[in-house]
Amino acid sequence: MTGTGGLSALEDADLARLVTVARADATEAEGELCRRLLPRLRLYGLRHLRDHAAADDLAQEVLVLVIERLRAGRIRDPERLASFAFGACRLVARNQRRGMRRRQGLIDRFGAALPQVVEPGSGTLGERRLRSCLQALEPRPQTVLVLTFYSERDSTEIARELALTAENVRAIRHRALARLRACMALGRA
Repeated sequence: MTGTGGLSALEDADLARLVTVARADATEAEGELCRRLLPRLRLYGLRHLRDHAAADDLAQEVLVLVIERLRAGRIRDPERLASFAFGACRLVARNQRRGMRRRQGLIDRFGAALPQVVEPGSGTLGERRLRSCLQALEPRPQTVLVLTFYSERDSTEIARELALTAENVRAIRHRALARLRACMALGRA
């Protein structure tokens, strides 16, 4: 098996041939080809799509296409691998732009009929009530709830931080949630 150092000395066409004939080091050859092509494909995407995320998506989609075609032996001239990859980029980018225009057209046409989304932090009545109910709790139950739901920590981590047992944290959380539910229910009545 050829080491990665040996593969870096090979031309793109030689790597493509290794992938096509499915030798034992084909996986390493695929990786080396991807490492070589990825930056160039991203730059193409940035130039033509003007969006980093879209350029990354384009590069990934084209790399998958290139590797699939090589594995299937469907690239006739490995010497022109880069040309094949950039031709695929052109087609995939065109399809992405077409899809974006189609989505925008649908939004323009039917957007007014779509339900309006409430932006987070807009201070809806329920959100204000929840904040008020949370602030009405004692400091320890309030801290346990914030660490649980905002910081996404489990009982063991919270117990360690607050010098409690995990069972105690679960009991505090259970009682605090019951108080929050009761407080919220009173606010709606």
